[in-house]
Amino acid sequence: MRSPASIANHPIHPMIVVFPIALWIFSLVCDLIALNVSTSAVWFTVAFYTMAGGLIGALVAAVPGLIDLLYYQGGLPPVKKIALTHMAINLTAVALYTVNIWLRASGQENMTLPVLLSVVGVCLIAVSGWLGGQMVHVYGVGVEGRE
Repeated sequence: MRSPASIANHPIHPMIVVFPIALWIFSLVCDLIALNVSTSAVWFTVAFYTMAGGLIGALVAAVPGLIDLLYYQGGLPPVKKIALTHMAINLTAVALYTVNIWLRASGQENMTLPVLLSVVGVCLIAVSGWLGGQMVHVYGVGVEGRE
């Protein structure tokens, strides 16, 4: 299935998702470092900004992802179910990171909940990434010539 959201026959969604994934994973790494060093404020600040960048990137990546979802007319019922699950998990992660950013911006002193939200968020995007990979590598979604 050729993606309508593509540049030179390359689907845009998989090109963009690497940025929010990397930024959210790095924000968790920063949180974990902050829990173990005396300069924790600096690391929590870096985590906050990388988390915000990841949120912006996720929202940008969602646009071509939604276009692909709406365009897909494949005959394989499991693909549509996987795609909807992939989208629901991603939206849940976006909601968690939005709450996480809000908690941090509002001056949350105890960082237990924000760090826990980061761990859950990274776990969610790992599952969602697995599902995205399944759609591409098992079912050929977005791969031209595998309709």
